[in-house]
Amino acid sequence: MLTGLMMDRPLSIPDVIEYAADVHPDRRVVSSAVEGGIHSYTYAQARDRISQLAHGLGKLGVQPGDRVATLAWNGYRHLELYYAISGIGAVCHTINPRLFPDQIAWIVNHAQDGILFFDLTFLPLVKALRPRLPKGLRLVLMTDRAHCPDDCDALIYEELLSGHPTRFDWPTLPENTASSLCYTSGTTGDPKGALYSHRSSLMHAFSIILGAPQSFGRTQRILPVVPLFHVNAWGLPFSAPLSGTELVFPGPRLDGASLFDLMQSEGVTAAWGVPTVWAGLIEEMRKRGKKPDALHSLLIGGSAVAPAMIRALETEFGITVLHGWGMTEMSPVGTVTRPDPSQDIEGRIATSIPQGKRIFGIDMKIVDDAGVRQPHDGVAFGELLVRGPAVISGYYNDDAATAKAFDDEGWFRTGDVAKISAAGDLVIVDRTKDLIKSGGEWISSIELENSASSHPSVTIAAAIAVPHPKWDERPLVAVVLKPGAMVTQSEILDHMAKTMAKWQLPDEIAFVEAIPMTATGKVSKKDLREQLKSHFVG
Repeated sequence: MLTGLMMDRPLSIPDVIEYAADVHPDRRVVSSAVEGGIHSYTYAQARDRISQLAHGLGKLGVQPGDRVATLAWNGYRHLELYYAISGIGAVCHTINPRLFPDQIAWIVNHAQDGILFFDLTFLPLVKALRPRLPKGLRLVLMTDRAHCPDDCDALIYEELLSGHPTRFDWPTLPENTASSLCYTSGTTGDPKGALYSHRSSLMHAFSIILGAPQSFGRTQRILPVVPLFHVNAWGLPFSAPLSGTELVFPGPRLDGASLFDLMQSEGVTAAWGVPTVWAGLIEEMRKRGKKPDALHSLLIGGSAVAPAMIRALETEFGITVLHGWGMTEMSPVGTVTRPDPSQDIEGRIATSIPQGKRIFGIDMKIVDDAGVRQPHDGVAFGELLVRGPAVISGYYNDDAATAKAFDDEGWFRTGDVAKISAAGDLVIVDRTKDLIKSGGEWISSIELENSASSHPSVTIAAAIAVPHPKWDERPLVAVVLKPGAMVTQSEILDHMAKTMAKWQLPDEIAFVEAIPMTATGKVSKKDLREQLKSHFVG
């Protein structure tokens, strides 16, 4: 083998902010601050503060490999932590504050965090958790002295930066050095840690710029509703500075009205987030009779997007929908739809319903129950497996979970049931644990949910399997109606019968006030089964 004669320079996260400060110094980072008001500065100014923070972390004694945790919203200080922690060779461990306190305590102890940075919002949570956190864990409140409560004994973020130089001599780190850590929500057991590297994070950032080019560039302003506390905000903290895209962070206010106002005032052109967030924005846009003026596209992932939501965004507001799919273990984006501007509106809607084509660096295969690879013909389906430079090779300090997660060839088992067309379009049929097997025939919970939620009176729908004495399992669909809507079970079933076979239809529609969600904004089928256990037959 002949080796190329090229310099061996590692991919490194702090190089991103240094590049942005040099090439895109005037592009801005705008944040809806936790303390109130709007904070705005340039990438050049961000680089200066990140350098000061790196010096401050060194003064605290943070060493390479140390885990430094965050409990924070999407804002400029959280962004600074991303770069400063990983830049000095430590690990930025973002914690989802929406997890149960027991899970948060378990995660902090499992990761063996040495420092916890947290926003003002989470001061009561941190105080309540403190007896259960690792002994010696140091706390840093992410604010200034003026906003620090008198009874708080944490270090103050702004004082940690104060007086330090605005340049930092970043160490040359091997590109496989761990950079960040994110735990899954743990709905089927203890949370599992995905430990990302400098190389994987940058490879993923490059790939999503190629996969969703509409979102990026010096004329674009992107709003990451997907949180910085989960899966690196889908890579946007790295891909936006690389491409000169301005970042607009929403802080803690994620309701439809607050998002609309921020998008409108800051000229947001694109936004990324989960379907439940956009349901609130759609409702707000309908109230106001318009979309935010500059908004042209939404990338929606985290769970399958109902065709009814895609149609509403496209037909009512002219907003292009990019449908994506991925997992925490994949950094997380794996596929994105590629709408063709020359398509008419029906063509764009049809293109956006599948989960899209793979981004560069992701390989996919589907296998049957025996592990036999299935054709990409749009008909055969099976479990979806993936591999790539931004896919985990194991879980952090969890050999048992790692052993179950990979096949004999080293491909990662996603737990999704899928089919792939000859053109490369991925269609998620269901999660393996959510498929409904009735009388020996498989029924997709996603198809049931899409069909029910397309009824004009339904806001959201979720389908689960319930035990049945004759058919083993039958589907039960829970729906939340739009405010003021009046509709009967028969009317919804008649509507679903237009797109689904009679034997696939649920025996019952459960009308509920709300559908339980996980900490990452997905429907919690486990909690829904508990909520609806009185409907089980036999």
